Amino acid sequence: MQGESKLNFLEATGIIVGHGVGAGILSVPYLASHNSFRETVFILIFAYLVALVLHLIIAELSYNNNGAQFVKCFDSELFAGKIKTVLTWTAFILLGVSVIVNVSAFLTGAAAVFAQWFGLPDFVGILIFYVLGAGVVFVGMKLVGICEKYAVIAMVIVMGVIFVATLMRGTEALPTDWRGFNNALALFGMISFSLSAVMSTPQVVKGLGGDKKRIRSSIALGLAVNASLIFLITLTTLLGTGGDVSEKGAFVDLARRFGGWVAVVGYVFTLLALATSFWANTLNLRDIVSEQTGWGRRLSWLIASLPCLVLAMLGLDSFVGFTRFASIIQVVTGIGIIVAYNCSRRRVGKSPICGVFGSLPFQILVVAFTLLASVGAVMKVG
Repeated sequence: MQGESKLNFLEATGIIVGHGVGAGILSVPYLASHNSFRETVFILIFAYLVALVLHLIIAELSYNNNGAQFVKCFDSELFAGKIKTVLTWTAFILLGVSVIVNVSAFLTGAAAVFAQWFGLPDFVGILIFYVLGAGVVFVGMKLVGICEKYAVIAMVIVMGVIFVATLMRGTEALPTDWRGFNNALALFGMISFSLSAVMSTPQVVKGLGGDKKRIRSSIALGLAVNASLIFLITLTTLLGTGGDVSEKGAFVDLARRFGGWVAVVGYVFTLLALATSFWANTLNLRDIVSEQTGWGRRLSWLIASLPCLVLAMLGLDSFVGFTRFASIIQVVTGIGIIVAYNCSRRRVGKSPICGVFGSLPFQILVVAFTLLASVGAVMKVG
């Protein structure tokens, strides 16, 4: 199995973490503020378990297809007949739109940080973040893996600092009231989206050279780190703001309340989180474009990143609004993945990565909860 570059274990894990830690994770506290904290913790644990099974299934699907991305897997395992080409290109377009909208949210979120921190106009903040982020992906997968690794380490340190600072400044009461099934479902949808590193999983499969044990460990650890960061960010934001959370992203609200160096630390975390997701998503889309069209990596990189810049510049939606729209498409994509995996598992006749967790009952459960998360992604909170 030949990838663009070889990744070590921490670089591969960093890509898993970096994909999820971004627009979605910074939007979770807003939805958590409309639920009790007890339900938030339960939903987070449950969503992690579902995400772990889903990502192991994706890894095995990609493994069975020599490390291919989704569109190629669908083309090989799922689509057939006279309309095979039409279905393949439809999947390509839907996935492309999903990633473009998602990355546009990262650019929009970064612009909000630059506006709060430096008072820069939105279009200037978007341009700065685009140039710095897209430049890393332009160099290639190895640099992305290295940057993801160190960015994740930096985020863990920063998160610890800002959590301690919040405790020292005085805390507010956590929400305790049950606010209804709709709010809980909306939170489940956003957490599922925040734990999603589905399109980065093939990068891990290729980058680790098909090493099954390290693939499983990297996915499990990456999702666990992601879930832990979601918990700490949500807890810190709720303790610091008393549930007064806006749709601009978690640390923007903390910075508004505390100001000073706490604001700077929060801004740094936000930019790191957005950068890691920007790198992972644009790298994935670059490879999808390259696999589908046969174009070189440089041209595919431009096609993957430039539309995101244009959409963000148009300013069509809010930070949370962008992420919730993107989550609809990406979570629903999981259904197609499960069907393709079912075909792949029967074709290969064994399960080198998933084992029993890839069996039909678990496939059905993942599809059911994927649909539930998709409904939650469009559910209004109140």
